[in-house]
Amino acid sequence: MIFGFGRKKKSEDEEEEFDVDREQVLFQGAINDAEVDLSANARLAQAGLGPAKQLVTDALERRCNQLILEPKGKATAVLYFVDGIRYPGTRMPAQQGLAVIQMLKLLGGLDTKQRKKPQSGGIRAEFDSTPYELRTITLPTEAGERLTVNIRNLKESLETPDDLGFTEDLRSRIRSIAERDRGLMLACGGPYSGVTTSMFAMLQAIDVYMYTINTLGDMQGRELHNIRAFEGNEGDDFIQTIERAARAESDIMCIEPLRPNERLKEVMQVQKKMCLVSEFPARDAASGVLQLIKWVGSRQEVAQAVQCILSQKLIRVLCEKCREAYPANPKLVQRVGLPPETSVLYRPPKEPEDPALAAEYVPCRRCGGVGYYGRAGLYELLEFTDSMRELVARKGTEVADIKALARKEKMITLQQEGLRFVAEGRTSLEELQRAFRG
Repeated sequence: MIFGFGRKKKSEDEEEEFDVDREQVLFQGAINDAEVDLSANARLAQAGLGPAKQLVTDALERRCNQLILEPKGKATAVLYFVDGIRYPGTRMPAQQGLAVIQMLKLLGGLDTKQRKKPQSGGIRAEFDSTPYELRTITLPTEAGERLTVNIRNLKESLETPDDLGFTEDLRSRIRSIAERDRGLMLACGGPYSGVTTSMFAMLQAIDVYMYTINTLGDMQGRELHNIRAFEGNEGDDFIQTIERAARAESDIMCIEPLRPNERLKEVMQVQKKMCLVSEFPARDAASGVLQLIKWVGSRQEVAQAVQCILSQKLIRVLCEKCREAYPANPKLVQRVGLPPETSVLYRPPKEPEDPALAAEYVPCRRCGGVGYYGRAGLYELLEFTDSMRELVARKGTEVADIKALARKEKMITLQQEGLRFVAEGRTSLEELQRAFRG
């Protein structure tokens, strides 16, 4: 049992009991500054505020980065995600689950009466003297309404290239690509993979003193050094706004995520006027190229417009308090492609097999016995060189062809970064295998 996960579940009709003396999370208002009137929602507060506090407190104590509540017939299922790994929580009776979902919607500035359309908001919170941001997202389902809470510890800043561990080589390549003064610099990734954070870090890797960098759209509360929101004229459409920004000598514009819609056509039309930075969903950089071709409908247009695609994969980091060292097998080192001088590898601690020793085994308090504490990003940068543009424009080019050329041209790849983490003792081979299976 880890962090209390796996404890005995209560029956679907049994109410959860709460420890009123235990320190609980303090909700401090909606992120969108919507007024939260508990007195006008007294019945909801009576039924849902206590359980909501207990649930979020449990999540914060367990270092959760995400919490999901989903109605399942007579019960509401609770899922915790710690460092991206799913753990089952207790089940709530359906009515209690509904009250908690409605309560968190109210606290997050959402419309509690709207249950048929997706909504997003957020809650400012504090626990154990640490500020948190709880981003709330609702999605209608056949059984009711699913609520996802994405949890961000504001003391653990993940904003800048330094915070995310961008190497000097990666930053240098981003700066070099930005000098082209046109086209698309993109970040891609799957859901909850940190793609938005990576996109903003890529933006900050560009020399803010050499270029005028502006943004359009939702900054998600981020304050970026020397990067400002562009104030367009009321009534201007997207193309007019970009043209106005170009006349105002803006060099680089960060825009909202790309989607297969009319806006994408406009983006392709104006990308020659300035460098546009954005994000879009894709498994990795090479897969993202084919995704863009499908959306745009032209290999040639994508080949000419895109300057680079940054992709990332989050990987768990070994707990420094309890990780175990073991001798590296030279044959294994050679087979997986680790540096030949690698003599020591690291892994999570194993519970003793001897029953007598196992009875006395005490899991690490820092990581809760998981063996990992936190996550870090692996990054790859697919650059559109002349040879890459030629390959992308060629009919029949597949993901494997793009990856092969990237390796040939010594571009940064996820696999190389993962092996670097293993060689440095930051993660294990087992974690690397798990991450690339998913």
